[in-house]
Amino acid sequence: MKKLIDTYKGHYKALSYLGLPIIIGQMGIIVLGFADTLMVGHHSTAELAAASFTNNMFTLCIIFSMGFSYGLTPIVGEYYGNRRFMEAGQALRCSLLANVLVALLLTLIMTIVYINVERMGQPEELIPLIKPYYLVLLVSLLFVMLFNGFKQFVDGITDTKTAMWVLLGGNALNIAGNYLLIYGKFGFPELGLLGAGISTLFSRIVMVIAFVLIIFRSRRFLRYKAGFIRLGWSRALFRRLNALGWPVGLQMGMETASFNLSTIMVGWLGVVALASHQIMLTISQFPFMMFYGMGAAVAVRVSNFKGQSDITNIRRSAYAGFHLIIIMAVVLLSIVFIFRGKVGGWFTDSMEVSAMVSSLFLPFLIYQFGDGLQINFANALRGIADVKPMMLIAFIAYFVISLPVGYFCGFVLGWGTVGVWMAFPFGLTSAGIMLWLRFRYKTKGK
Repeated sequence: MKKLIDTYKGHYKALSYLGLPIIIGQMGIIVLGFADTLMVGHHSTAELAAASFTNNMFTLCIIFSMGFSYGLTPIVGEYYGNRRFMEAGQALRCSLLANVLVALLLTLIMTIVYINVERMGQPEELIPLIKPYYLVLLVSLLFVMLFNGFKQFVDGITDTKTAMWVLLGGNALNIAGNYLLIYGKFGFPELGLLGAGISTLFSRIVMVIAFVLIIFRSRRFLRYKAGFIRLGWSRALFRRLNALGWPVGLQMGMETASFNLSTIMVGWLGVVALASHQIMLTISQFPFMMFYGMGAAVAVRVSNFKGQSDITNIRRSAYAGFHLIIIMAVVLLSIVFIFRGKVGGWFTDSMEVSAMVSSLFLPFLIYQFGDGLQINFANALRGIADVKPMMLIAFIAYFVISLPVGYFCGFVLGWGTVGVWMAFPFGLTSAGIMLWLRFRYKTKGK
C-alpha cells in the first residue's frame, strides 16, 4: 500500500486540484436543475409537465454538444504540455467556429422537431406552454456551444477554477431570474415557464460574455490571446477538432439515448414505475457528475503528458483518476445507502413509489463501479486523442447489451422496473471494460 501511495501521490494531488473545481461546477448544474423543477412545479403542475417534456427533448442535444466540445481538451492540453501557448489560442479560435457550426446544425434539427411537436401525442393543453419555452431554449443552444468551447479551453490549460466560478455565477443568476420572472416579483411580469426559459437564456448569454471578458481582458491570458488573433484559421486544426469531437459526442449521445429509451420501457409499466424511475435518475446525477468532474481532470492531465510523450505518467494519471473515482463512489454511495429507505419520501408522499425507489438501489449501487470505469477510461482515451473506437464501444455496450438485457429482465423474466435497471450494470461495466482494454492496448509497451 505504501508503494502504491508513493507511486501515485503526486497524481492524486494534481488530479484533486484540477478535478475539485470541475466537480463543484457540476454540482452547481444539478442544484440549478433542482431549483428549476421546484420553482416551476410550485407555480403550475401543467408547466412542470411541459418543462419535463421540453427539457428531455433538449437533453440529448446538450449532452452531444458537450461531448463534441471535448475534442478541444486534448489538443489544448498537448500544446500546454509543450508550452506552445499561441497554438493553444489558435485552437480556441478554431474550436469556437466548429462549435458555432454544430450549434447551427442542432438548431436546424430541433427546429424541425418544433414544427412537428403537435404530432408527438402530448396533451393539447400543454402545447401553448411547450412552444414558447421550446423556442427560447432553441435560441440558447448557440450560447451553450460557445460556453463549452471556452470551458474546454480553460480546462485544457489546467485553469479549472475559472470555469467553476463562471458556472456558479451563471447558476446563481439563473435562480434569481427564475424567482423574478416565474413569480413576477419586484415589478417583473409573471411569466411562469416562459420566465424560466428567458432566465436560462439570459444566464447562458452572460456566462459567454464573462468568458470573453476574462480571456481577452486578463493579463494571464495574453499569450493565448496573441495566438487567437495573429495565427488565424487552420484547416488542419479544424479537421482535427471535428475528428475528435464527433466520436466523443456520438459516444455520449448513445449513452444518454440508452437511458432515454429505458425510460420509455419503464413507462410501459405504469405511473408508479415511471415516477420511481425519475426519482432514481435524479439521484444518479450526483455520482455521475462527480465522476465526470474527475474524468475531465484525467483527460487534461493525460493530454498534458501526451504532449511531452511521457507514457508512464499517462498511465499513472489514468489509474490514479480511477482510484479517486472509486473512493468517491464508496463514500457517496455509503451515505446514499444509509438513507435509501427515506430517499423516495423526499420527492413524493406516495408510499408505493417510495417502496419501489428503495428496490432500485441494488442495481444503482452495482453499476457505479462500471460507470466510474467507463467515465475514467473514456476520458483517458480522449486525453490521448484515441476517440474513434469509442463510438463502436458505445454502440455495443448500450444498444447491443444494455437495452436488450433491460427488456429481457424487465419483461421476459418479469422483474419489472428493477429488471430494466439491471441492464445498467451490464451496459456500463461492459463499456468500462472495453474502454480500459483499449487504453491498455494504446499505452502498452511504450
